[in-house]
Amino acid sequence: MVDAREYHERTNHSPERIRSDSFSLNQANKPRPYKVYENLPRRSLPEATRSPDEPALAAIATSNAAPRAGNDPSSLDAQAIHTLCHYATGITKELEIQGRRMRFRAASCTGKLYHIDLYAVTGDIDGLDPGVFHFDPDTGSFDVLRDGDYRGVLARATGNQQAVSDAPVTFVATSEWWRNAWKYRERTYRHAFWDSGTVLANLLAVAHGNDHQAMVVTGFADDPVARLLGIDPAEEAPLELVPVGSGDPTPDPLPVETIDPEEAPLSQNPVEYSLVPDAWRQSRLADGEEAKAWRERFHVSSERAFGRHDSSDAEMVSLDPVDRETASGRPVWSTIERRGSLREYSHDSISSQQFATILDRALRGMPTDCFAAETIDGLVDCYCLVHAVDGIPSGAYQYHPNANVLERLGETDRRTAGHLALDQPVVGDAAANVYLMADIDAIVEAVGNRGYRVAQLEGGIGLGRLYLATYAHRALGGRGFTFYDDLVTEYFSPRAANQTPMTLFALGKSAR
Repeated sequence: MVDAREYHERTNHSPERIRSDSFSLNQANKPRPYKVYENLPRRSLPEATRSPDEPALAAIATSNAAPRAGNDPSSLDAQAIHTLCHYATGITKELEIQGRRMRFRAASCTGKLYHIDLYAVTGDIDGLDPGVFHFDPDTGSFDVLRDGDYRGVLARATGNQQAVSDAPVTFVATSEWWRNAWKYRERTYRHAFWDSGTVLANLLAVAHGNDHQAMVVTGFADDPVARLLGIDPAEEAPLELVPVGSGDPTPDPLPVETIDPEEAPLSQNPVEYSLVPDAWRQSRLADGEEAKAWRERFHVSSERAFGRHDSSDAEMVSLDPVDRETASGRPVWSTIERRGSLREYSHDSISSQQFATILDRALRGMPTDCFAAETIDGLVDCYCLVHAVDGIPSGAYQYHPNANVLERLGETDRRTAGHLALDQPVVGDAAANVYLMADIDAIVEAVGNRGYRVAQLEGGIGLGRLYLATYAHRALGGRGFTFYDDLVTEYFSPRAANQTPMTLFALGKSAR
């Protein structure tokens, strides 16, 4: 099996690899962007509500599982389950583009291929009997995979992790590989965590905005979860668990009989890219005890062990994000519905307070099981290329969230910014580019191959929150991009010489 470090190296983009690549897309073989079960009953739940009215900038600014301070957790019912799924992976708008009716999902996805699915494993919820359900974004209904309360299976798979053991519902995010590999081939394993990250950023925002406890659980035994969902990891695999709510202890695990639900073919001739499921398999955990031990490896480590960088004595630019009272009040639901993927940027500058607020709210750390120790708040560092932000000189910077400062690393220019981003000049047109970067060697050395998942996921959730923080501002937009991995590292060196980019987000004002 391929090591995470080897996988990452083998899927790096470089100018030489891109120039020599003769691959072309087969449009006739393009997979359907959602799955269709042919033999399962369906449940229609009450229509999603447009709550919460909590501002998006407040809802995303949390690094722990608890709802807002001082608020009692809200109860979960069937409508709440539908609302969470709808604003995470559902269809939020339809537009006519060049004579074609296009449907857009709540969260961004590489290539608009939408390979991330959400499953809900529930107890007895008002309006919904216990069961294992698959959310169908095409119809907004739920496919019934199993009847009965199987939450104990997930609790055992996590080593009885507290949030999972106490949640009335736990969502499982998966990737159906071919739906992304059609275009991106072996790089799909990275995209699985980028794209599940944007989905989970929305899910967490809606949950926290509605005062539900919610966090991401990355430490669990993989095969029992796949068996519970009736999926084959060679084709579709579980990525993360998200327990939502509290105060409903799980029962003892039910026996899990094998199911093989019939799924309609995604396309005429699916192509297998074996490196993708192989990279997933090399990071599996065998059982709950191994999952618990893996989390402990995080808890005894420090940020220094993961290759992150503190500030130095270089030139600093202090940032001044707006406070809650004066920040944009655009609600979570409205922000998710407004979110797009900006295609053309003007060279107009954005305000330093807008930029500071976006970074501050989006990059406070994600609520997860493996960052429970006080010494760890993440695996990634943030680097910025600033082109047009009022009061901040153009240049390359490292952003330090705890101090809310930019540390100047050097010069930059728009042409170089576009070159780093896979020679996409539009990236250089943006007001700023935000790279989230991690030391893969140090992470794998400290916590094994599964740590690579967490680093990519943290980049993905950061990307999703950057989308939400940007689109919470009326005049701003943004989009995620890919990049030449090693050129980005070289550009931010010597500071980032040990780190490689996880995700890239470009933000600014529209040219239209």
